[in-house]
Amino acid sequence: MRVVSLVPSVTETLLAWQITPVGVTRFCEQPSLPTFGGTKDPDLDAIVDLAPDLVVMCHEENRLEDFDALVGAGLRVQALRIESMADVDRGMADLAEAVGAVTPAAFVAPRHEGPRRTAFVPIWRRPWMTLADDTYGASLLAALGVDVIVASGEGRYPEMALSEAATRRPDLVLAPSEPYPFAARHVAELEAVAPVVLIDGQDLFWWGARTPSAFARLSAVLHR
Repeated sequence: MRVVSLVPSVTETLLAWQITPVGVTRFCEQPSLPTFGGTKDPDLDAIVDLAPDLVVMCHEENRLEDFDALVGAGLRVQALRIESMADVDRGMADLAEAVGAVTPAAFVAPRHEGPRRTAFVPIWRRPWMTLADDTYGASLLAALGVDVIVASGEGRYPEMALSEAATRRPDLVLAPSEPYPFAARHVAELEAVAPVVLIDGQDLFWWGARTPSAFARLSAVLHR
């Protein structure tokens, strides 16, 4: 099975299943594998010329016009839709069936015990943006006992200024290392909202084979 993965989470999952893609994006962090552009600007001609058996995409990270173009070129394309932790098991089962892998065991998150907390989760700066509660990241945090404060704007990743976040009085700020690379140099600025915890952005946003271990790592950080 010659698979092109245009989703970093899928690339990581396939490699965990001992399936090496014949092409990935530059965001997949696999320098030994051929790359075909980014998630939103893939080199469609190169992918078509490669004639893979399967191209894997997802509705959030890839563009519909690229999906249509690859399908129109006669390629078999599978588009996953992962909007919450509840979608991961079904998505992984569908992917496993498509690539001929053994369906992985379902991940059941431990039930959260104890008080819940609220958090502002910035994902971008200039403008400040956060995530809505209908996203995988928010779903993962909810299972860990942390509810994201929801911005008044529309969309799954709306803008939310620090001043607005501060008025919501969250218990903490969770600053992920991606998509914006929040780090120690940003802590002082974010502390105007609430105490800051730096977290691994891949653990928060990359679903798939990573989900069980990401849940454990984030749990350790949040309940330290």
